[in-house]
Amino acid sequence: MNRRSFLGALSSFGGIVGAGLSGALAPAPAAASALSDKEWTFVHFTDPHIQKELRADTGCAQAFRAITKLNPDFAVSGGDLAFDTMAVDRPKADSLYSLYKETVKHLEVPVHNVIGNHDVFGLSPKSGVKTTDDKYGKALYEDLFGKRYYSFDHKGWHFIAVDSIGVTPEREYYGFIDPEQLAWLQSDLEKTGTETPVVIITHIPFLSAFPPTVNPPGTPTAKGSLVTNVSQVLPVLKPYKVKAVLQGHTHVCERIEYHDTQYITSGAVSGNWWKGKRHGFDEGFAVLTMKGEEISWRYQTYGWKADVPPAA
Repeated sequence: MNRRSFLGALSSFGGIVGAGLSGALAPAPAAASALSDKEWTFVHFTDPHIQKELRADTGCAQAFRAITKLNPDFAVSGGDLAFDTMAVDRPKADSLYSLYKETVKHLEVPVHNVIGNHDVFGLSPKSGVKTTDDKYGKALYEDLFGKRYYSFDHKGWHFIAVDSIGVTPEREYYGFIDPEQLAWLQSDLEKTGTETPVVIITHIPFLSAFPPTVNPPGTPTAKGSLVTNVSQVLPVLKPYKVKAVLQGHTHVCERIEYHDTQYITSGAVSGNWWKGKRHGFDEGFAVLTMKGEEISWRYQTYGWKADVPPAA
């Protein structure tokens, strides 16, 4: 067994998918290590929306192979792994997640997953899933990929994966960090301390300029577009060295800098849900380069050509 395979096998525990394997426990925090003056990279890919339709499984495999060629230390998925466990029955949801886990074998580095709204099983009433089903909501995801929020350390950096999906009694989703998780986040950061650089990964953005740029003037921002209680979250983060918040959900690329934190939205592996570009942004993923306490990023496409019908 080579080193990559060994790391992949190790990472099958605790919410990490390595070489296509998954586990049911959250990743145990790694031992703290000194920051490296040597550059190293990881990849943030988000919204793969894997399915058999539109050749999405082929596209995901192509993206994962492109990531592997970059030889990053690890990858983080930003949620919406499959399309659409929110709106299908249990057998279909199982088949979609199996497809994701099989396809991610093309990614020969450890993968840390984050939950997205389309990963909330049976949320849409049209799925036919009852709220009394023992796997309804986030239970199925946690069984397959581990805890919905967790943290881990790597080369002196602290990484925090959050669950930004709120669920209403009417079976709708919205951007939200729940009180239980907010208390855990504060405790986790207190243990980490104020000198360690931190990266947070969320599906629904904390901050974004995207909604007002595409909506008609005066249109209220949809509750599913942004984390609605970010005014509670940012004060928790403020005392700490949060260098970046990595975001998904909107399928566009943007970077906002606010109080020395970069809020980076990393496009989408699926582009416009496997139907071409999304507002001019190609299918792709973000490559993050780390050196000491510095972090930089670039967006990389992987050459996907969608089956888009010719214009009439």
